[in-house]
Amino acid sequence: MGFLKSIGLRAVTATAMVLATASVGFAADISGAGATFPYPIYAKWADAYKKETGNGLNYQSIGSGGGIKQIKARTVTFGASDMPLKPGDLDKAGLIQFPTVMGGVVPVVNLKGIKSGEIVLDGPTLADIFMGKITAWNDPAIAELNPKVKLPSDAIAVVHRSDGSGTTFIFANYLSKVSAAWKDDVGVNTSLEWPVGIGAKGNEGVANNVSRTNASIGYVEYAYAKQNKLTFTRLVNADGKAVEPAVPNFQAAAAGADWEHSDGFYVILTNEPGAKSWPIAGATFILVYKQPQDPKATAEALKFFDWAYDHGDKMAEELAYVPMPDKVVKLIRQSWEHNVHSADGKPVYAVPKM
Repeated sequence: MGFLKSIGLRAVTATAMVLATASVGFAADISGAGATFPYPIYAKWADAYKKETGNGLNYQSIGSGGGIKQIKARTVTFGASDMPLKPGDLDKAGLIQFPTVMGGVVPVVNLKGIKSGEIVLDGPTLADIFMGKITAWNDPAIAELNPKVKLPSDAIAVVHRSDGSGTTFIFANYLSKVSAAWKDDVGVNTSLEWPVGIGAKGNEGVANNVSRTNASIGYVEYAYAKQNKLTFTRLVNADGKAVEPAVPNFQAAAAGADWEHSDGFYVILTNEPGAKSWPIAGATFILVYKQPQDPKATAEALKFFDWAYDHGDKMAEELAYVPMPDKVVKLIRQSWEHNVHSADGKPVYAVPKM
C-alpha cells in the first residue's frame, strides 16, 4: 500500500474504513480486528495480496483490547494483539496465537528546535514523566541526561492511549522493569489508570495529538513516528547505552528471544540486554480458534499470513518492522497444522510443501 508513504498515518483510520467498506460482500475476504501497532504493515500486505489473489482483508484497527474482545465474541475470524495471551488464557478460550512481525515503541516529543535523537531519556525518568512526578522539560533529571541541550521550561503535556492497547502493554511492561514506583503504583496492562495526561485513541490518535501539541510527549509504534515525521527521543538501554529507534536495534532486542521453548509463543522483548538493543521492543500477535466455527474463513486467514511470511519481509522492513526469522515461521506453520482443526480433526489449513 504505497499510498501510506505519501499521505502519512494521520489518515490511517480513514484508510481502515475504506478497506473495510471495499471488502464488504466478497465471500473470500478475511475479517480481523485489533492492534493498531501492526496496522501499517497489515494494510500494505493486504493491498499486495488483493492484487495477487483478488482476496481482500477487512481489518479494524481498534486496539489490542478490542481485538481480544472481538475474537472471543467470535465476531471476526482473527484477533490481533501486541499483548500476548498467557498459555493458560489461550487454553481457556480455545485459542492459539502466533507472532507476525516485531517492532519498537518509541517516545515522541513536540519541542520547538529539538530534532529527533537530540534528547536522551532513561527508563526511570520516562516513568516519572508519565506518572506526573516530572512536570517541566528543564527538570534536573532531564537536564542531567542532556547537558548540551537547551531545554525549555515549558510544562510537559503527556499524551497516552485511551483505548485498550498492546502498545500500552509493551510500554508499561518496560517501565515496570525499570521503575519500582511504576510497577507498584501503575502496573502493566492494556488499559491503565493514568496518573496524568490526555488520552487518545490508537497509535494514530497519539501521533496526531503529539504533532499538534507543543511541549508534549507520547509513545507510538515506530512506523507511526516515521510516517508522521515525529521527533523521537533516544533511550538508555539495559547496557547503559543511549540508542536510537532503528530496525538494527529492534533486531538486537529480538536476537535472544527463545521462541522455540516459549509455550504459545509467549515472548516479551522489553529491556533486553545488548549494547544496541532498543529497550521498548515487542512482537505483535494473531489469535485464532483451535476449532473455528467457520473453518473455511480461518483457512483463508492463515493462507493470507502464510503468504505474508513468504512475500512480506521486504514490505515490513520498508515500514521499520522486523520480520520473523525463518526458523520461527517454520514453528508457526507447524502450530497451525498441529492445533487448528475442523470438527473432524483435520487441519483447517494445510501448509503447502516447498
